[in-house]
Amino acid sequence: MNQPGTMKEHGATTQHGATNEPGAMQEHGAKNEPPRTNVSGEQVGGQTPNARQRIEERRKGMKGPAAAAKTSTNPAPPAAAAGGAPSGPASGQQNMQANAGAKAKKPDPQQVQQIKLQHANFRAQPKPQQVPPVTFNQNHRIEGSDHWQGQQYEAFRSYHPEWHDEGWYHSHYPQVTLIGGGYYFFNNGYWFPAWGYSSSAQYYAYDGPIYVGQRAEPPDKVIADVQAVLQQMGYYKGEVDGLLGPMTREALAGYQADQGLTQTEAIDEPTLDALGMS
Repeated sequence: MNQPGTMKEHGATTQHGATNEPGAMQEHGAKNEPPRTNVSGEQVGGQTPNARQRIEERRKGMKGPAAAAKTSTNPAPPAAAAGGAPSGPASGQQNMQANAGAKAKKPDPQQVQQIKLQHANFRAQPKPQQVPPVTFNQNHRIEGSDHWQGQQYEAFRSYHPEWHDEGWYHSHYPQVTLIGGGYYFFNNGYWFPAWGYSSSAQYYAYDGPIYVGQRAEPPDKVIADVQAVLQQMGYYKGEVDGLLGPMTREALAGYQADQGLTQTEAIDEPTLDALGMS
């Protein structure tokens, strides 16, 4: 095995830390003042009988999905309205309602197809100042992957970087391509960094597998597609650059959490399926 050349590190490491998960977005209903209650818990003042009836109808889902969505921000329970702190179960129920609303959020299939057409000829460019590269570390393992259950995560659990020359890669893999400043090889639905392939092209924003499916679409194009969709959904705030940098991984973690997926912070098969891109 050849030894890697020296590579200047721009403040990045190959270990991926935990990312903050974007909070679930809540829809806002009408801003009614919370009702006051007497000692028996009955509402007094502030609401007419008709208003109370409308609230009860919304709570029971009698006005359809639109009204049901608004009840995710129900008025505080009597204890809170009277000045006490919300009880644990009531607070947990509100959190469950918020999470359920986020999990129901799906990308528009037509928008997904439009984005994919727009990126048909997308080519990523290296941006080491904005997206620092990772460096080769033969001991690197994807953090947390040993706990990811299922065959669809096997490529992440078993991944470890290897350093080989150009001849070795071509003798083992028929597809090796220069993508966004670094060479990648394709194997069974995934693109992997081809460390050592060329000393002049060693720019990688992420050291790990990138799932694209059996059609072997270029990884930068798939990354750009994912970035654009997550951007429209409010998860990703950065530039659509086709690089799997820290901001993109954070957005992926937030979307995966809301969908109940394993938080790999990477582009994997279940995530592409959920986005309608598989």
